[in-house]
Amino acid sequence: MILGIDDLRPLPRATRIARTSLKGLQLLQEHRDGFIDELWLDHDFGGDDNIMPVVTLMEEAAFGGQPFQIGTVFVHSANPIGAETVVRALTRWSYHVRRVTA
Repeated sequence: MILGIDDLRPLPRATRIARTSLKGLQLLQEHRDGFIDELWLDHDFGGDDNIMPVVTLMEEAAFGGQPFQIGTVFVHSANPIGAETVVRALTRWSYHVRRVTA
């Protein structure tokens, strides 16, 4: 299972794609009990929307002792500060995270 949360990129390898943070939250919740091989995250979605609600959900799950089961989280944002924020936050909670070129 390969999931993507990105407002613009096509992400051809993704099984499913969410285009807003709200849809991203719903997508992760739908796959809460399964294994996600790859999760691709953008940071900025236009306007005031960004990936941080999704990151918060993942942090809270890990804090509660039930992190999402994800092989690798790929952060592919063109926003270097936003991308680094996501990488640091998720790495802190032992998610396997890689920053890749947007």
